[in-house]
Amino acid sequence: MKRPLLGASASKPAFPDRPAAGRLLADRLRHEQVDVDVVVGLARGGVEVALPIAQWLERPLDALAVRKVGHPLEPEYAIGAVTPDGGTFLRDGLTLPPDDVARAVDQARAAAVELDRRLRARRPAPPLRGRACVLADDGLATGATMAAAVEWAGRAGARSVVVAVPVASPQAVDDLERLADQVVCLYVSDALGSVGEWYGEFSQVTDERVAELLDASPAAPD
Repeated sequence: MKRPLLGASASKPAFPDRPAAGRLLADRLRHEQVDVDVVVGLARGGVEVALPIAQWLERPLDALAVRKVGHPLEPEYAIGAVTPDGGTFLRDGLTLPPDDVARAVDQARAAAVELDRRLRARRPAPPLRGRACVLADDGLATGATMAAAVEWAGRAGARSVVVAVPVASPQAVDDLERLADQVVCLYVSDALGSVGEWYGEFSQVTDERVAELLDASPAAPD
């Protein structure tokens, strides 16, 4: 994958907001002629990036309720992630007590299942089996949630899995290139910091907003 920016000295781009980043990704996917049948945004913020991709490429949109597994002592740091179908991705080299990890996984799983229940009550998921899937998020620091999403798409039978993100750390890209068929990233920086710093507007996305985005997306074919 071509890495447009890499290094602490690189100036940070200012995406106005997630939809603007999604439009840039859609243009890159189209330019690179990436095979796309279904676009899946990682809920919640990734769905705002995914909608413009689905609209510009005229493909159905889905939302995946993936939840990070927070470190027991530093909840904002992801030691892994879970998906509502029972999938669990944990980072290598964890030295935490197994019981602490199990509790963190259980908490994340409960949140993922509950969010998935709310999303599916509104709109069923388009099928992935035999289809080319693009997974979109607003940025990757550790890449744990996206790794869980890639494994989820594989279990769902996707023919190919492409990761599409506006910005990511080099380590996240390296890890995901070993899991996904392709990684499309606009900016890669070892001075990533917080993903939100790369956006002019980066407010929290609510469940209601995710539902609105799904309603605004192209319908899945019958």
